[in-house]
Amino acid sequence: MSKLSHPTSGRPFEVLTQKEVGRKGQFAVRDDMIRLPSGEEVPYVVVVNPDSVFVVPHFENGDTLLVRQWRHAWDASSWEVPAGTLTRGEDPMQGALRELEEETGFRAERLTSLGVAHGAAILTGTAHMYLADGLTESKQNREAYEQDMEVMRLPLQEALEAALSGDIGHSTSVTSLARAARALKLI
Repeated sequence: MSKLSHPTSGRPFEVLTQKEVGRKGQFAVRDDMIRLPSGEEVPYVVVVNPDSVFVVPHFENGDTLLVRQWRHAWDASSWEVPAGTLTRGEDPMQGALRELEEETGFRAERLTSLGVAHGAAILTGTAHMYLADGLTESKQNREAYEQDMEVMRLPLQEALEAALSGDIGHSTSVTSLARAARALKLI
């Protein structure tokens, strides 16, 4: 059991105002004004984003799948676990199954939760992570912006090493691979 604890009193400051200053689809930028315990009032920017799913496929022989695609915001190519955003109200497990099939062309018989994670502290969305077993081939159905996507099958241990060495820089992919390796008793 972890020795890490959290305060039971909740938020240590007061939210005075929240104002949406921009929106595009499921994403919004909000300017909040908060009052700190000292009484000082300070602005805080919040990016409202949808929840997401991250899937670590696991084949019986110990292999996994990674996907590579161009990340426009980073101006770089990125190797990642299959992932995507959830539609409003979508069940995370259903979203994980959908994203796995869309991006890799594989279906999973079983999903095991690897817990949740959060991105940058200004983001509201929750990332749901899963280990996928019982994989069978299906048909890819990529979204328009995923047309450059490449899929690579490799040993999960190699993917974990790439994550821990920095060759995989996508933070939630690194977390997903580490948690999957722990669940599979590889670490």
